[in-house]
Order: sequence, then C-alpha cells, then structure tokens
Amino acid sequence: MEKTDIRINESDLRQFTEQVFLAIGCSVAHAKLAADVLVAADLRGIDSHGTARLSGYVRLWQKGRLNPSPQIRIVHETPTTATVDGDRGLGLVVAPYAMEIAISKAKTYGSGWVAVRNSNHFGIAGYHALLAVEKDMIGYAMTNASPLVTPTFSKERMLGTNPMCYAFPAGDYPPVIVDMATSAAANGKLEIAQRSGSPIPEGWVQTKDGIPSVNSHELKSGGSLLPLGGDRTHGSHKGFGLSATVDILSAVLSGANYGPWAPPFVAYLDPHPQPVGEGLGHFLGALRADGFRPIADFKAHMDNWIRRFKQAEPIDQQQPVIIPGEPELAASIERKMKGIPVVKSVLDDLSKLADDLGLSPLSTD
Repeated sequence: MEKTDIRINESDLRQFTEQVFLAIGCSVAHAKLAADVLVAADLRGIDSHGTARLSGYVRLWQKGRLNPSPQIRIVHETPTTATVDGDRGLGLVVAPYAMEIAISKAKTYGSGWVAVRNSNHFGIAGYHALLAVEKDMIGYAMTNASPLVTPTFSKERMLGTNPMCYAFPAGDYPPVIVDMATSAAANGKLEIAQRSGSPIPEGWVQTKDGIPSVNSHELKSGGSLLPLGGDRTHGSHKGFGLSATVDILSAVLSGANYGPWAPPFVAYLDPHPQPVGEGLGHFLGALRADGFRPIADFKAHMDNWIRRFKQAEPIDQQQPVIIPGEPELAASIERKMKGIPVVKSVLDDLSKLADDLGLSPLSTD
C-alpha cells in the first residue's frame, strides 16, 4: 500500500508547477493560470486532476499535440453565445478564457454560453464554474474526454468520463457545487486505486467482454468504465444520457471531436486517424441569478435551502447530510494549513519531470 504521508506546501507546489509550464513555452500569465487550476484541484482533494496530471500535459507538448502559446479566438458569435477555438492550447487556460466571455455576455444580456473546440484537458470543472459564482452568477462547466466509457448494453468504449459542474452562489454559506463525472467513477479514481494496490467497487468497470470486474487495471486489458449507475438495473441509462448531453454540448455543438473520436489525454495513444472535429470540446455558461429575482432574495433562500438540507434527519447520527461542495471545502481548509498530501509515485514523477526539463526539484521540506 502506498501512503500519502508526504505533505507539500501549497506555495512550493504552485511555484514548481508554474516553472514546468514556463519551461514548455507558456507565457507567465498562462503558466500562473494553469498552475492555479491544478493546485486548486489538489487543495480541494481532487488529487486525480491536480499536479498528478502535470507530466501528462508535458508529454502532450513533447508529442506536438499541445500548443503552449495558443492564439485563442472567437470563431462564431451572437450577443449571448460564442464558439471559441483554443488553438490546441492547455484546456486549463482555454476554459477560463471562454468562461470570462460567458460572464461578460451574462453581465449585459442575463446569460452567456460558450462552446469550445480545439482544446485539451481542462482540469476540474468546478474551477471554471466558480468563476461565475464570484460574480454572483450561476456557473456551468462541462467537457468531453477520451473514450473510456461504454454506453448501456455495450462493451465498446464510446464516451469519456465527461464531467459536468453546476455552481450556485449563496449568502452566509459557501456556494453549492455539483461537480461530477457522468461515469460510475472518474478514471483518476482508478489511478489512485492502482497506486495504492486496492480493488475497486463492483459497478465501476467491466472487462473487454462486458463482465463486471473489480480490477483497477482493467482498462489496460481492453476493459471499459461504466456509465453512472453501473448497469441498467441501477440506472446506467441515466448516466449514459448525462454523458451524451455533455458530449453533444461540448463537442458536436462546438466542432470538436466527439464520442470515440475524442483524442486521448495520454500521449502514448495517438488521436483517431480520421477525426470528425478539432481537439477536445468544452461548454461553459454563466447565468445571472438576479435575472430571475433580486440577488439578496436568491442568496437568502439558497442559505435557507442549505440550512434545511443540513438539518435533514440522518440515518446515522455520526454521518450528517453533506451539501455538494462541502467535502472539497473542508479539504481545502485542511490542506492550506497542513500542506497537500502527495503519494511517492507522484513525487517521483515530478522529480523526473524536473530532471527532464532542467528545473530545480520540488521542495518537500
């Protein structure tokens, strides 16, 4: 079992991550933004999407599949909508750019919606949705991803884990953040189980022949992730429907690659030889809450909603009801004080990255 007892100071991890992005040719502004997205994931306890992914972005750059200095631009626009071409840039940079456009449109027209094509992995969806919450807006963020998930009744990989996030501002309470993959489990959770040597719950994956499995390495043998719900009896058709929605809004709408054509994040796999679009796609939106009722009223009733749900009678008094976003907030508070826990395999990966790029190693003092 691999322990996560090595804690790294947030500022040290942030500085190292910035230096890596600078080393591959990102501007100072883009390096700081990309590092902020990854470190935000680590702080919020979403370790699978934080700096553990850093070497993956570097390998995409080495393969010529990632442009460190993209010319991000609007290619289609109406007063409330836009399509953005990310020029093969870091999704960590492209998605915030698109969300700022959505926010700007929402300020004027009440809502703003931006579809993105020709991008790459954008980190955690919650980071981008929260940009709208900072402006007292409801934020939406979703992205398609490389095909690892099978549709209900199939054994073929057709969809990504396709996360979606909805973020709602509140008053006295922190925002409500519904940030989730539309698969039964995110691929990153399999990677964590692989590093720890743990089996995974039944209902997460199946073998290449469609047989349920608890092997965290199953995807390496041609298996697939299952949609949210796991199987038809437990509602996998609903997970399939949610994933399809993300794929269509993120990619079919924007002109990105969708379904089995979506390019893989791992650099050792080549993109589909006959793409149907450009890169990965995202969909981001901002909606003014005060377009429906005064913002003070909305926030007051959000607080009331949160308060009442927190008071819901629990099955076990030791486990109260958790509001979406609360575990991540608690992790952020704890990790800012005590440091970010990083497993040894990730530290080794970051150390090798520093050697390869000629950087000072990450401080672990």
